[in-house]
Amino acid sequence: MNLQPQILDSIRRSAADVFATMLGVELGAGEASIERSAFEANDGVVSFVGVAGAWAGTGAVVCSSDLACRVCNQMLATDNSEINDEVLDAFAELTNMIIGCVKTDLEGQVGPLGLGIPTVAFGTNFWTKSVGTTEWVVVRFPWEGEILLVKMSLAPIKKHVYGPHL
Repeated sequence: MNLQPQILDSIRRSAADVFATMLGVELGAGEASIERSAFEANDGVVSFVGVAGAWAGTGAVVCSSDLACRVCNQMLATDNSEINDEVLDAFAELTNMIIGCVKTDLEGQVGPLGLGIPTVAFGTNFWTKSVGTTEWVVVRFPWEGEILLVKMSLAPIKKHVYGPHL
């Protein structure tokens, strides 16, 4: 089963709904692509959350440090100009809400899915890799002159068949 079209539609809908509800901002449709990547160079903030069930994978939200501060300020009515605990917590919650909505959308097709706790990293010139993922559905949303990237990789779990013990 190819879920890429459903994941793409769900990312667009979920991100738009979360931004409208939590930030009072309208997001456009965003540019979509399917990408294969082993390692990714980053400058800014990356938040990952695992999804598991009969299908498993990872969802992520990525943007610059400045945009992450603006997301936090818009969500919490604060005035952060640099990355701190409040910004990272707000960004993790944004990831949790967007990927959580995608997860809920997909459960009708793949069965129950669990959602992990987001992990957030930030800095300059750092690399990320999500082990076991091969293809990502990626949507780049332009917002305030920058790009907010939302992506997800999800695949069926392969059942291991073990032979009899010797």
